[in-house]
Amino acid sequence: MTGTGGAPLLGGVDLLERAVRYAMGGLDLVTPATLTWPTPCPDWDVRALLHHLEDSLAALAEAADLGQVALTPARRERPAADLAGSLRQHATRLVRSWRRRDGPDLVAVAGCPVTATLVLVTGAVEVAVHGWDLAVACDGDRPLPESLARELLALVPLFVTAADRPHRFGPVTHEGPDAGAGEFLLAYLGRDPSWRGRSRWSA
Repeated sequence: MTGTGGAPLLGGVDLLERAVRYAMGGLDLVTPATLTWPTPCPDWDVRALLHHLEDSLAALAEAADLGQVALTPARRERPAADLAGSLRQHATRLVRSWRRRDGPDLVAVAGCPVTATLVLVTGAVEVAVHGWDLAVACDGDRPLPESLARELLALVPLFVTAADRPHRFGPVTHEGPDAGAGEFLLAYLGRDPSWRGRSRWSA
Protein backbone atom coordinates (compact mmCIF):
# COMPACT_ATOMS: atom_id res chain seq x y z
CA MET A 1 0.00 0.00 0.00
CA THR A 2 1.70 3.16 -1.17
CA GLY A 3 -1.04 5.77 -0.90
CA THR A 4 -0.50 9.01 0.97
CA GLY A 5 -2.10 7.60 4.10
CA GLY A 6 1.10 5.75 5.03
CA ALA A 7 1.47 4.37 8.54
CA PRO A 8 -1.78 5.89 9.91
CA LEU A 9 -3.75 4.14 7.19
CA LEU A 10 -2.06 0.81 7.86
CA GLY A 11 -2.76 1.24 11.58
CA GLY A 12 -6.41 1.87 10.76
CA VAL A 13 -6.57 -1.30 8.67
CA ASP A 14 -5.17 -3.30 11.56
CA LEU A 15 -7.76 -1.78 13.90
CA LEU A 16 -10.59 -2.54 11.50
CA GLU A 17 -9.39 -6.11 11.02
CA ARG A 18 -9.38 -6.70 14.79
CA ALA A 19 -12.90 -5.26 15.06
CA VAL A 20 -14.11 -7.47 12.21
CA ARG A 21 -12.52 -10.56 13.74
CA TYR A 22 -14.28 -9.88 17.05
CA ALA A 23 -17.66 -9.22 15.44
CA MET A 24 -17.52 -12.28 13.19
CA GLY A 25 -16.86 -14.47 16.23
CA GLY A 26 -20.38 -13.72 17.40
CA LEU A 27 -21.93 -15.24 14.29
CA ASP A 28 -21.52 -18.69 15.81
CA LEU A 29 -24.24 -17.69 18.28
CA VAL A 30 -26.81 -16.99 15.56
CA THR A 31 -29.47 -19.65 14.95
CA PRO A 32 -32.83 -19.50 13.15
CA ALA A 33 -34.47 -19.08 16.56
CA THR A 34 -32.35 -16.07 17.59
CA LEU A 35 -33.16 -14.04 14.45
CA THR A 36 -36.26 -12.60 16.09
CA TRP A 37 -34.65 -11.88 19.48
CA PRO A 38 -34.29 -8.22 20.56
CA THR A 39 -30.97 -6.37 20.53
CA PRO A 40 -29.55 -3.33 22.38
CA CYS A 41 -30.39 -1.31 19.24
CA PRO A 42 -33.94 0.04 19.68
CA ASP A 43 -36.47 -1.45 17.25
CA TRP A 44 -33.95 -3.96 15.82
CA ASP A 45 -34.11 -7.69 16.25
CA VAL A 46 -31.11 -9.90 15.46
CA ARG A 47 -32.13 -10.27 11.82
CA ALA A 48 -32.28 -6.47 11.34
CA LEU A 49 -28.94 -6.06 13.08
CA LEU A 50 -27.34 -8.62 10.76
CA HIS A 51 -28.76 -6.84 7.71
CA HIS A 52 -27.37 -3.53 8.97
CA LEU A 53 -23.97 -5.04 9.73
CA GLU A 54 -23.87 -6.62 6.27
CA ASP A 55 -24.61 -3.27 4.67
CA SER A 56 -21.94 -1.56 6.79
CA LEU A 57 -19.30 -4.09 5.71
CA ALA A 58 -20.31 -3.64 2.07
CA ALA A 59 -20.08 0.15 2.37
CA LEU A 60 -16.63 -0.02 3.96
CA ALA A 61 -15.39 -2.33 1.21
CA GLU A 62 -16.82 0.04 -1.37
CA ALA A 63 -14.89 2.89 0.22
CA ALA A 64 -11.67 0.92 -0.28
CA ASP A 65 -12.44 -0.35 -3.77
CA LEU A 66 -13.97 2.78 -5.29
CA GLY A 67 -12.76 5.59 -3.05
CA GLN A 68 -16.34 6.61 -2.44
CA VAL A 69 -19.48 5.45 -0.67
CA ALA A 70 -23.08 6.58 -0.89
CA LEU A 71 -25.43 6.68 2.08
CA THR A 72 -28.26 4.77 0.40
CA PRO A 73 -28.09 0.97 0.66
CA ALA A 74 -30.29 0.24 -2.36
CA ARG A 75 -27.37 -0.05 -4.79
CA ARG A 76 -25.83 -2.94 -2.85
CA GLU A 77 -26.78 -6.57 -3.36
CA ARG A 78 -29.80 -7.92 -1.52
CA PRO A 79 -28.92 -9.74 1.73
CA ALA A 80 -28.49 -13.48 1.27
CA ALA A 81 -30.75 -16.01 2.96
CA ASP A 82 -27.73 -17.32 4.86
CA LEU A 83 -26.96 -14.11 6.71
CA ALA A 84 -24.06 -15.49 8.73
CA GLY A 85 -22.35 -16.92 5.65
CA SER A 86 -22.94 -13.73 3.68
CA LEU A 87 -21.47 -11.63 6.49
CA ARG A 88 -18.34 -13.76 6.60
CA GLN A 89 -17.88 -13.29 2.85
CA HIS A 90 -18.33 -9.53 3.18
CA ALA A 91 -15.84 -9.44 6.07
CA THR A 92 -13.21 -11.30 4.04
CA ARG A 93 -13.70 -8.99 1.09
CA LEU A 94 -13.56 -5.92 3.33
CA VAL A 95 -10.22 -6.70 4.94
CA ARG A 96 -8.71 -7.82 1.63
CA SER A 97 -9.89 -4.62 -0.09
CA TRP A 98 -8.27 -2.34 2.48
CA ARG A 99 -5.08 -4.41 2.61
CA ARG A 100 -4.52 -4.03 -1.11
CA ARG A 101 -5.79 -0.45 -1.46
CA ASP A 102 -3.30 1.85 -3.17
CA GLY A 103 -4.53 5.42 -3.46
CA PRO A 104 -4.84 8.80 -1.79
CA ASP A 105 -5.95 9.05 1.82
CA LEU A 106 -9.35 10.43 0.82
CA VAL A 107 -12.76 8.82 0.43
CA ALA A 108 -15.88 10.60 -0.83
CA VAL A 109 -18.68 9.93 1.65
CA ALA A 110 -21.97 11.13 0.16
CA GLY A 111 -19.88 13.43 -2.00
CA CYS A 112 -17.84 14.92 0.86
CA PRO A 113 -14.10 14.15 1.10
CA VAL A 114 -13.11 12.31 4.27
CA THR A 115 -9.72 10.84 5.11
CA ALA A 116 -9.49 7.10 4.58
CA THR A 117 -8.04 6.78 8.07
CA LEU A 118 -11.18 8.35 9.57
CA VAL A 119 -13.35 5.99 7.52
CA LEU A 120 -11.37 3.03 8.85
CA VAL A 121 -11.58 4.14 12.47
CA THR A 122 -15.28 4.95 12.23
CA GLY A 123 -15.88 1.57 10.62
CA ALA A 124 -13.90 -0.22 13.31
CA VAL A 125 -16.01 1.38 16.04
CA GLU A 126 -19.29 0.52 14.32
CA VAL A 127 -18.32 -3.06 13.53
CA ALA A 128 -16.93 -3.75 17.01
CA VAL A 129 -19.89 -2.30 18.88
CA HIS A 130 -22.40 -4.06 16.65
CA GLY A 131 -20.43 -7.23 17.30
CA TRP A 132 -21.12 -6.69 21.00
CA ASP A 133 -24.79 -5.97 20.22
CA LEU A 134 -25.01 -9.27 18.39
CA ALA A 135 -23.29 -11.29 21.11
CA VAL A 136 -25.42 -10.03 24.00
CA ALA A 137 -28.59 -10.26 21.90
CA CYS A 138 -27.87 -13.97 21.44
CA ASP A 139 -27.10 -14.42 25.14
CA GLY A 140 -23.38 -14.86 24.44
CA ASP A 141 -20.58 -13.96 26.82
CA ARG A 142 -18.23 -12.12 24.43
CA PRO A 143 -17.12 -8.81 25.97
CA LEU A 144 -15.23 -6.37 23.81
CA PRO A 145 -11.49 -7.16 23.95
CA GLU A 146 -9.94 -4.71 26.38
CA SER A 147 -7.04 -3.67 24.14
CA LEU A 148 -9.32 -3.07 21.16
CA ALA A 149 -11.85 -1.14 23.25
CA ARG A 150 -9.10 1.00 24.78
CA GLU A 151 -7.83 2.05 21.35
CA LEU A 152 -11.33 2.75 20.04
CA LEU A 153 -12.25 4.69 23.18
CA ALA A 154 -9.29 7.02 22.66
CA LEU A 155 -10.46 7.79 19.11
CA VAL A 156 -14.24 7.85 19.27
CA PRO A 157 -14.60 11.39 20.77
CA LEU A 158 -13.05 12.72 17.55
CA PHE A 159 -16.16 11.85 15.55
CA VAL A 160 -18.97 11.31 18.08
CA THR A 161 -19.86 14.56 19.82
CA ALA A 162 -22.84 16.13 21.56
CA ALA A 163 -24.13 17.18 18.14
CA ASP A 164 -24.68 13.48 17.32
CA ARG A 165 -27.08 12.99 20.23
CA PRO A 166 -29.84 11.90 20.32
CA HIS A 167 -30.15 11.34 16.55
CA ARG A 168 -27.17 9.06 15.81
CA PHE A 169 -26.38 8.00 19.39
CA GLY A 170 -28.26 8.02 22.66
CA PRO A 171 -27.15 9.90 25.76
CA VAL A 172 -24.03 8.71 27.54
CA THR A 173 -25.03 6.00 30.00
CA HIS A 174 -23.49 4.81 33.27
CA GLU A 175 -20.76 2.23 32.92
CA GLY A 176 -20.62 0.90 36.50
CA PRO A 177 -17.99 1.09 39.25
CA ASP A 178 -15.75 -1.71 37.97
CA ALA A 179 -15.95 -0.84 34.30
CA GLY A 180 -13.18 -1.51 31.83
CA ALA A 181 -12.54 0.16 28.51
CA GLY A 182 -15.24 -1.89 26.80
CA GLU A 183 -17.93 -0.69 29.20
CA PHE A 184 -16.74 2.91 28.91
CA LEU A 185 -16.88 2.68 25.11
CA LEU A 186 -20.39 1.21 25.16
CA ALA A 187 -21.61 3.83 27.62
CA TYR A 188 -20.12 6.66 25.56
CA LEU A 189 -22.02 5.37 22.53
CA GLY A 190 -25.31 5.30 24.44
CA ARG A 191 -25.37 1.56 25.17
CA ASP A 192 -26.26 0.06 28.52
CA PRO A 193 -23.21 -2.10 29.29
CA SER A 194 -25.35 -4.27 31.58
CA TRP A 195 -27.91 -5.04 28.82
CA ARG A 196 -28.51 -8.74 28.44
CA GLY A 197 -30.30 -10.63 25.72
CA ARG A 198 -33.45 -12.67 25.60
CA SER A 199 -33.29 -13.48 29.34
CA ARG A 200 -33.55 -9.79 30.19
CA TRP A 201 -36.24 -9.14 27.57
CA SER A 202 -38.45 -11.97 28.78
CA ALA A 203 -37.94 -11.31 32.50
